[in-house]
Amino acid sequence: MPLDFFTLMTVMAANLFMISAALPLIMGRDVSRAARNVQASLLLQAVGWSAIIASSSLWDQALSTVAMVCQATAQWALYRALEEWLGPRPLRRTLLVLVVAMPLGYTLGFDHYAWRVGWANGLQAAILCIVARATMHPVTPSDGRWRALLLGCLLTSACFTLARGLLGAFTDQYPTFRTPHPVNLAAAVATNVSLVLGTVAVLVAWRAEAEQKLHALAMTDGLTGLLNRRGFDTQGETLLSHAWRHRLPVTALMLDLDHFKQINDSHGHDMGDRALQLFARLLTDTCRTGDIIARLGGEEFGVLLLHNGTPAGSAFDKRLRQRLLDASAAELGFILDYSAGMAQLRPGESSLAALMTRADEALYNAKTQGRGRLISAT
Repeated sequence: MPLDFFTLMTVMAANLFMISAALPLIMGRDVSRAARNVQASLLLQAVGWSAIIASSSLWDQALSTVAMVCQATAQWALYRALEEWLGPRPLRRTLLVLVVAMPLGYTLGFDHYAWRVGWANGLQAAILCIVARATMHPVTPSDGRWRALLLGCLLTSACFTLARGLLGAFTDQYPTFRTPHPVNLAAAVATNVSLVLGTVAVLVAWRAEAEQKLHALAMTDGLTGLLNRRGFDTQGETLLSHAWRHRLPVTALMLDLDHFKQINDSHGHDMGDRALQLFARLLTDTCRTGDIIARLGGEEFGVLLLHNGTPAGSAFDKRLRQRLLDASAAELGFILDYSAGMAQLRPGESSLAALMTRADEALYNAKTQGRGRLISAT
């Protein structure tokens, strides 16, 4: 049965509209910017293909220019989604220039058929190649399978788009968009297939993003944004293994806000939450990259200082106390203080639990000796 180009394009546009309508239902309302960019990309492609189909019989220049704008912007939206999933992507400015230049050059040279076909398809092929390049070499960890699938779809579309541009620019075998030339028909089939496979790829990427968020939630304290006990244990064991391999010093601190129940009773639980958030923020500001901090429960916090011995732990405590003194008076209206216990990793001590137990015992001594002080484990 012979392939009909118009039918292929109409079916593809209809599929795009249906997918665009289905994605928000699948993903829900509370989605990331990456997911919203994917939704926008598919909707723009649907509008673009519909406009180019309609332009052959109505308002040719206006609708076909709209189609070019939609197709270029759709790839920009996909590129933005890849930035969210994979980290900063290369050739961003170049892509933005091409996204603007493609429809602009198309409409300015509209009266010259060879120019507009060659220009639009050539630049669109370049846009697709840049977006394809954006699937490679992620900054953040990412599954390579969906990226490889999306890369293949984009490069396939780029090749057929370029072939169509060369055909229209340098031969007389492609006089209209609907011409049933083998290249044009193959491009229509490839575009339909790429649509299905590309949608599968971005759905897998969205699912991976959702799983990462769930994992982060399981390891993070909702109030302060610090690690919770589970996250502290997981990352702490990794840190200790690294320290043992490279013979690095590690200092552990257990911190407990003083008289926290009185804060809740006197100022209310909202103020208590503010106090916890303030302390968590100051802990984060005082720590260095590579250190681990967590809210272990209630008003109790844990800290692991890598590359640091007891003197550095004492210096850390001194800086934190001064910052807390200044910030609590200014932001809470009362002085917030804490008790702390400190322990340094011993030779042969390979267990995080053993290290933290010694720090906790030192914390207990600090509280029994009057609070508001740091005690080092013996």
